[in-house]
Amino acid sequence: MSQSFYSLSALDIKGKLVHLTDYKDQVLLIVNTASMCGFTKQYAGLQELWEKYHDRGFEVLAFPCSQFNNQEYAENHDILAFCLENYGVTFPLFSKVDVKGRNAHPLFVYLTNFSPGIFGSKEIKWNFTKFLVDRSGAPIKRFAPMTEPRCIASDIERVLV
Repeated sequence: MSQSFYSLSALDIKGKLVHLTDYKDQVLLIVNTASMCGFTKQYAGLQELWEKYHDRGFEVLAFPCSQFNNQEYAENHDILAFCLENYGVTFPLFSKVDVKGRNAHPLFVYLTNFSPGIFGSKEIKWNFTKFLVDRSGAPIKRFAPMTEPRCIASDIERVLV
């Protein structure tokens, strides 16, 4: 399973190709985000998690998405500016992607196949769905959009050991 995970890649917010092998042996929290969502304030909590655990091999990877009520800016440079100005985000931001449907990014196809949501549903239902991935690239837990980042800290600590 981890071999497939590390074969994936994505464009960062500035359009540079990033291979997930760059994150090998790190614990990851992968999140589909949006700048104009009721959960957008979670950027602050995600930044806090990143600051607290980054030195121990933890990374937050944010993937903006506009599939839920068109709640994301059209341009990546606007997304980046919003995240920097409003939340001081220093963790990696990626280019806007689809997280469900025919054009879903392969990373989210992978994550939803291996870490279904409530009642076994694979489809992402809203912004700020979070996936915790262990150091081998295996998705180990999925968190609902309403789960505040601070509530994930104990799960992150267990995986960082």
